[in-house]
Amino acid sequence: MKLQEKEENGKKISPVLPASVKNFLIDIDGTVGEDIPNEEPERMKDAAVYPDALQKVNQWYEEGHIITFFTSRTEAHREVTEVWLKKNGFQYHGLLMGKPRGGNYHWIDNHMVRATRFTGKFTDLVEKNANIQVFEE
Repeated sequence: MKLQEKEENGKKISPVLPASVKNFLIDIDGTVGEDIPNEEPERMKDAAVYPDALQKVNQWYEEGHIITFFTSRTEAHREVTEVWLKKNGFQYHGLLMGKPRGGNYHWIDNHMVRATRFTGKFTDLVEKNANIQVFEE
């Protein structure tokens, strides 16, 4: 994947992916598999997989999108998580541990960010209008 180099005022700035490539950050517990709290790590190795999530994540990977799992599991859970992802056939590029727990996420970034709340089923993404919070101009 070739990142597109950018310049601003004659200086290089952070590169960006081509518009056709999405950079998916995907939660694990309660999103692609059974919701298991960090306090019960013994359940992680046998967590149920959501089959529609496995199919859709692997489809996006095959289409050339970047797949990174971003989980509230801690570094102590990395090995069991990697084994679980491999055992269940998930294709992915990266795994980020230590996402803050509790939800109500508000992501601020200088790059385009789109958020999709998982509500029980992985399907194709569709365009919809919604109200969002933005910085006042």
